[in-house]
Amino acid sequence: MLAYARGDAASFDRLYARHKGTTYRYLLRHTSNRATADELHQDVWLRVVGARERYRPEARFTTWLFTLARHRLVDYFRSRGDRNTVSLDEDGSAELPDSQDDGTTERVDPLTQVMDAEAGHRLIEALAGVPGPQRDAFLLHVEAGLSLSEIATLTGVSGETVKSRLRYAYRRLRAALEDLQ
Repeated sequence: MLAYARGDAASFDRLYARHKGTTYRYLLRHTSNRATADELHQDVWLRVVGARERYRPEARFTTWLFTLARHRLVDYFRSRGDRNTVSLDEDGSAELPDSQDDGTTERVDPLTQVMDAEAGHRLIEALAGVPGPQRDAFLLHVEAGLSLSEIATLTGVSGETVKSRLRYAYRRLRAALEDLQ
């Protein structure tokens, strides 16, 4: 991002290629609508372009990028005024290892990497039943590869709250997937 800020357009191409899949999946799994996810994804990357000159590396680029994506998602849900939409900041009802992003290639979709298409579809259906804050923590951890402390900083909650949200998300997903079998 710093190289892009200095005018290296190829740096933006590398950033986009590296992170487009994870940011898109994060938005899609929250909205369950491709057109909406496309629009939000485009908005996020336009914000990246617009922020290039004032970007400061206070955290990993991935953390900053998902902060933009999360804020855009929150704005989208607020603008809809949909009473059925659960705020990402409200809480619904095991500590996991930190993920590392070596930045060399785009990540393979972790939700489909170990599952066939049918199991992936069942997981997405099950994810729709997970409360917003838990789903958000799960997607930030699994899709974005953010550590627990990065998720805590991004969402403005304690590390213990993040752990709880992840634990509840995994518990709900396991139960939902067992029910579907």
